[in-house]
Parts: sequence; C-alpha cells; structure tokens
Amino acid sequence: MTFTQMLIIAIVQGVTEFLPISSSGHLILIPKLTDLSDQGPMIDVAVHVGTLLAIITYFFKDAWGLVRGGAASIGIQSNVGDAPAQKKLFWWIVIGTIPAVIVGLILKQGGYLEGFRSTDLVAVNLIVYGILLGLADHFGKQVKKYEDLTLKDAIIVGLAQALALIPGTSRSGVTMTAARFLGYTRVEAARFSFLLSMPAVAGAGVLIIPDLLEADGALLQDALIAGGLTFIAAILTMAFLMRFLRKASMLIFVIYRIAMGIALLALF
Repeated sequence: MTFTQMLIIAIVQGVTEFLPISSSGHLILIPKLTDLSDQGPMIDVAVHVGTLLAIITYFFKDAWGLVRGGAASIGIQSNVGDAPAQKKLFWWIVIGTIPAVIVGLILKQGGYLEGFRSTDLVAVNLIVYGILLGLADHFGKQVKKYEDLTLKDAIIVGLAQALALIPGTSRSGVTMTAARFLGYTRVEAARFSFLLSMPAVAGAGVLIIPDLLEADGALLQDALIAGGLTFIAAILTMAFLMRFLRKASMLIFVIYRIAMGIALLALF
C-alpha cells in the first residue's frame, strides 16, 4: 500500500469517525470511487484504533475517571471522594458496550463482515439513519449531561451502537441519535458517544491481534502508519466538532448523509 493511499484512508477515517456520517461506509467507498485497491478489514480496524488513542488523549480526564471507576469497583482507591460516581459511570459504559461486543463476535465468527462491504447497503443506511439523526436533533430535548447517565440510557445507546457494525450507519451518528432522543445536549451526546466507543474499538483491535501476528511485515507496517496518521486527523476533527456543536445543530450532517446516499444509489 502506498503512503498516499494510507494518508487518504487516515484522513477519511479520522474525520468521518467523529462526524456522524459513517467512517466505515466512507472507507468502503474509497476503492469504489478511486482506482485504489480495497485496504481490507485489518487496515480498517487499525485506523479505528488510531481514533481510539485520539479519544483517550482528547478526553483524558474522562477516560482516567473511567479507569479510576474500574479500579474502585475492585476495591482499589475506593476511598476517593468521587469514587461512587466514577464506579457508576464505569459500569454503565461497560454495560453499554456489551451489545456491540456480542454482535461483533457473531459477525466475525460467522464471516459476515465481508458481506457488509456493499455500496447499496452503505447508501441506504446513510439516508435512513441520517433522517433519524435529523428527527432526534430537532425534537430531542437538551437537558441531560454525561453525568446524568442511567442504566436504561446506557442500554439504549449501547443497543444503538451495535447497529453501527453495519457500514453506513455511523457509530457516532447512531449513538448521538439515541442520546439526543433521550434528551442529552448535542455536546454531551457527542461526549458520551466518544467515551462509549473506547471499549468497543479496543475490543475490535483485540480481535485482529491474531491476524496481525500472522500478517507479513509490510501489512503490519501499513497498519501502524495508517493508525498513526489517523490519530492526528482524529484529534483535529474532535476539536472542531466539539466547538461546532456548541453553536450549531446537526442539520448539515443530515443533509450530507442524505445527499451522499442518493448520489451513491444513482452512481452504482
């Protein structure tokens, strides 16, 4: 794989992972719309791990709070003043991750992931979930914060996240849609979405470790470079999106999704 292709993949992943427009859908479209070869699922997961490191870096305080909550759950640092709240949020994130883990394992073990790399499927999901995002953002109240997370909310958003394993859905898009329907503000919906992605993306990274160990040196090197480039693009995108959502709605993303979906159906 050339450096140019890795750079294109990294920029597409780093930007689209956090904007609610489907990163996996855009990664699938790269070889469809260019003369570049399909990068394959392993590179797709490698760049997702790059975005995971970006989330941990950007939301380090929140991520560290989840680590402390996990430690407090097993009796470590249980005397810390905010330990109860951190423990609760830690377990809500864990519970919210379970649906995606179960569905991901089923899809991987059943060999269904390759079957999802369809342009038509991406196009339809871009449109359908784009409309749902628009409805949620328009009608959803803006009253809840991340700290208001309940078990019920964690399960609902977790079930929504499991849908994102199908390309074109958008993990950030569908989780923000669920959070907005539940009354979370735009900024807090994005924050919750990003933090919820950490264990799910980490799990996907763990699943490809056996493949990486069996891969040749060139593929492993490509995965590392693509992941590093994605990290840079992702940090910049998160900074932009969090500022943007403090001032504007998600309408521009809804329009983009619908327009892209229609264009893809017309082209393919």
